[in-house]
Amino acid sequence: METGDRLLTPGEVAALFRVDPKTVTRWAAAGRISSIRTPGGHRRFRESEVRALLEGDEALDEPVSGNGRAHQSNE
Repeated sequence: METGDRLLTPGEVAALFRVDPKTVTRWAAAGRISSIRTPGGHRRFRESEVRALLEGDEALDEPVSGNGRAHQSNE
């Protein structure tokens, strides 16, 4: 395992993005960020992926089809 593959909690990811931990959980449920489940069912996030998203933010800015929450105007 690389040093960048440390696993982060939703709270740690939320602090990096300055959002609520529930937002991070919703991103994972919507497929915007991948997560790993612990044996106890808790979500963990690869630090390397989180850092890549922080540098680019491309995946989190893309609307997830079918969720009805995208703030894009196609008009």
